[in-house]
Amino acid sequence: MAITFLEERKRLRYLFPVLAIVILITVFVIWRGFFAKGKPGIIPETIQKPAGKIEINLQVLKDPLLEELQPFEKVEPIIEEIGRRQNPFIPY
Repeated sequence: MAITFLEERKRLRYLFPVLAIVILITVFVIWRGFFAKGKPGIIPETIQKPAGKIEINLQVLKDPLLEELQPFEKVEPIIEEIGRRQNPFIPY
């Protein structure tokens, strides 16, 4: 019995510092992520100024490779009732 208690103490001796380090890292990440006052990730000047005039090139749609594409077949909805009607727990 004494051997068992010594093995548990050895495990706990290593478990408490590891748990304390994990808690400290978690608190540090939360502190830096939520409570830190700093510049946001996106620069506000780029949001306010448009990049320029946007031009859409519709000539790309007239490409011969795009003309070869075919639309998907229409999938008809299931008409009949799905599943067992009376008792779903009866084996087949």
